[in-house]
Amino acid sequence: MAELATLWIVRHGESTANVAAAHAESTGAELIGLTHRDADVPLSPTGEEQARATGRWLAGLPPHRRPDVAVVSPYLRAVRTAELALDGTGVPVSRDERLRDRELGILDGLTPHGVRARFPDEAARRSRLGKFYYRPPGGEAWTDVALRLRALLGDLRRDHEGERVLLFGHDALVFMLRYLVEGLTEEQLMALTRQHVIANCSITGWSADDAGRLTLDVFNDVGHLHRQGARPTREDEVHAEPV
Repeated sequence: MAELATLWIVRHGESTANVAAAHAESTGAELIGLTHRDADVPLSPTGEEQARATGRWLAGLPPHRRPDVAVVSPYLRAVRTAELALDGTGVPVSRDERLRDRELGILDGLTPHGVRARFPDEAARRSRLGKFYYRPPGGEAWTDVALRLRALLGDLRRDHEGERVLLFGHDALVFMLRYLVEGLTEEQLMALTRQHVIANCSITGWSADDAGRLTLDVFNDVGHLHRQGARPTREDEVHAEPV
């Protein structure tokens, strides 16, 4: 099977929705109070700082480690993160809608408390089906995200065999890439989601071993933000999905 030399994914920088969600959850509100549709949510000033710091990290990589190509979610927060991080690098960039965030349907814009208060039947159905297979009305299950990312990985492996590929996307995609690239089980994937919150502008990456298989190098790392003088978002400020 054709394989990449390196695969990275960077979660977008802190967004205004992350800030609003943290405030809503801390105050017990049901609604996050978004003023944009999900695809149009911009970065916060902290998120822009994080993206620039990621760019300084990229610029400091030796030539043999720098990405050959970048592929970006079409959502504004990911596009802007990529623009700031890749500025001046000359790395070719394309957008792919298969890297969009997980769609939450009728639960979009609700805090976990809001889901339980407004859609108790959906909260019960999710509890019965489990997080992996539950699909909110109008939204996606984790299995749906797996299908589109599996197709994207196949295209990347075919079109960029032996190259270093950098993705810019969302927290759910980081988990799902670990599931697909490393062949995790459903139980292992769900354990990861319970144990970790994917930080804004964190880096997760794999590189090909001597047998040509992608193996995990780094997961959810924000050390580059500390080194570049940016403020990492505290884990309890990073908004997770509502249920």
